[in-house]
Amino acid sequence: MQRFAKEKPLYKKNIPLLIPRAEHQISRSAINRNALKVLYRLHEAGFSAYLVGGCVRDLLLGVKPKDFDIATDARPEEVRKLFKNCRLIGKRFRLAHILFGPEIIEVATFRTHHENAKEQHGKMHQGMIIRDNVYGTIEDDAWRRDFRINALYYNIADFSIVDYTGGIQDIKDKVLHMIGDPMQRFHEDPVRLLRAIRFLAKLNISITEETEEPLNRLSYLLGHVSPGRLFQEVLKFFQEGASLPTFHLLQKYKLFSQLFPETGKFLEEPATLDLLQSALTNTDLRIRENKNISPAFLFAVFLWHPVQKELEESTKNGLPIYAAYEKALQYHVKKQTEVLAIPRVMQITIRDICLLQYRLSQRRGNQPFRLLQHPRFRAGFDLLLIRAEKEVDVKELATWWTRFIESSHEEREKLLKEVEKPKKYNRRKKRKKKE
Repeated sequence: MQRFAKEKPLYKKNIPLLIPRAEHQISRSAINRNALKVLYRLHEAGFSAYLVGGCVRDLLLGVKPKDFDIATDARPEEVRKLFKNCRLIGKRFRLAHILFGPEIIEVATFRTHHENAKEQHGKMHQGMIIRDNVYGTIEDDAWRRDFRINALYYNIADFSIVDYTGGIQDIKDKVLHMIGDPMQRFHEDPVRLLRAIRFLAKLNISITEETEEPLNRLSYLLGHVSPGRLFQEVLKFFQEGASLPTFHLLQKYKLFSQLFPETGKFLEEPATLDLLQSALTNTDLRIRENKNISPAFLFAVFLWHPVQKELEESTKNGLPIYAAYEKALQYHVKKQTEVLAIPRVMQITIRDICLLQYRLSQRRGNQPFRLLQHPRFRAGFDLLLIRAEKEVDVKELATWWTRFIESSHEEREKLLKEVEKPKKYNRRKKRKKKE
């Protein structure tokens, strides 16, 4: 087993930096109301209660947090007794989820390092944490977190910010700095590789040399992470308005092919790169405009060229085009799902979006009218538009469909007549043999 250096504290232990309310910009008006309810109830019950992690970081950076997570000295079972709307989840990392309709406020008990663990609460295997329920103090909790900018605590008792590791300075310097020995911390939880990429892209910050160095050579560790957990991390890439810079960073640190191995084989081809960059640029634009995005659409984009290559091989061997599509999609969606646990419903959506690329080329009779009613039509049409930006032979088809969508019923009938009709071939009648 690989040995790691012991963690070196960056601040003097037991003496955190305390920033009183008058010296920071976080206001309770900017904090989620339900998160405040949880904080106050924990505090009134005699427990410590802090906002922690990304929400504190984002509030200090002037960014609207997506989630508000809470850390406390109350054990999960004690949290459940305080909240009727609470459920406990997780085996590897026990958490309390407080439910407010569709919204969830996550509450975690302070953790400590695994050197202090009892076998039944904390467990590691080959340097990777596989069970993490070793409870401790707020100081322990701060030093076992991943990055310094994520180890800041907002205390509801006096509205101060508590900083044990130097996160405040990192926010001022706009730099990402791992707590402890980066090599060890990435081995403990390889998902931190992806979290580092996400923060660099989302926050547009730099990274310290000692934190960056392992990123260049530890991509293989993602193979030890469950497909379900990887899928959840990849979804986050698409939801923060920085998917294009994230994609470039994943390429730079050789992580993209670990997540999308089949697509990674085609990144040297300009057509694949252009398609991915166009789709990700459009995704980031939709996020900025507060529009919905479809992860299934992006997965369809990522798989498009691998599917096309498989399609060419199958049709060369005489398989009918639609059957070749089905075969190629079944193979590549299955291969991708082995790496990222794509839910069954999303797999069906990916398949439909790709199959629509063929079906949209069938424009005779009532087929176009039927396709307009297809539940995935808009996503399939969007992929067609992105393809048309670079594929000359697709441009005419995309233009025709754009006109068809925007036209009245009468104009649509005219457009259908413009579509070239198939040539009719008269079969020669066999002469009857004379008797």
